[in-house]
Amino acid sequence: MLPKLVWDMPSLGTFNLHASLLPNYRGAAPINWAIINGEHKTGVTTFFIDEKIDTGAIIESRECNILPEETVGSLHDKLMILGADLVVETVNLIEKGMIKTEIQEETIELKEAPKLSPENTRIDWCLTGNEINSFIRGLNPYPGAWTFLQQNDQELKAKIYSCEWRNEDHSLEPGMIQSGKKELKIALAEGYLYIDEIQIQGKRKMDVKSLLNGFHFENDAKMV
Repeated sequence: MLPKLVWDMPSLGTFNLHASLLPNYRGAAPINWAIINGEHKTGVTTFFIDEKIDTGAIIESRECNILPEETVGSLHDKLMILGADLVVETVNLIEKGMIKTEIQEETIELKEAPKLSPENTRIDWCLTGNEINSFIRGLNPYPGAWTFLQQNDQELKAKIYSCEWRNEDHSLEPGMIQSGKKELKIALAEGYLYIDEIQIQGKRKMDVKSLLNGFHFENDAKMV
């Protein structure tokens, strides 16, 4: 945070650009959490800085649709362009004295965007297929949704970057792995998560076909 001594110095104020439609998703990772939470739209907002984080008076905002297979990487690039244009528009409005600010609402329903950590980026295999798919897309390419692979009394860390959920019948416990020569799928409470791109501890990130050329999953292999 900039100290007040600094942001209070300019006579016309100091504004910031935030990658969400404030007041929702204040915090360090707004783009990630919008996808993780299954939002259909987000945007960028300019606001005057105050003593707290992302709480200042709103100047302008622009919306952006979140596509069904959007990743945080692709959404970041769209918001980058949208945000750059909005910054220029905001400067022009300030220069012309045409600013009309809006005080941010404070309600208990506001969604937050906390800093990403090892604790909140681990995959919960008891979630629904849609929830896990959104979780993985919301952390691709960085920092990556992670889990542990258990097999042969070993536990290896794995990151999943790309997948597809299919609602198919089975009788397996969530997390159990089914693999073939060209296919890797993980059982969920409803259906399977088909893995497209993954990185297993000690290996580079690769597509599943490349991984299966040299890595063998045992019958009791499980993601936990």
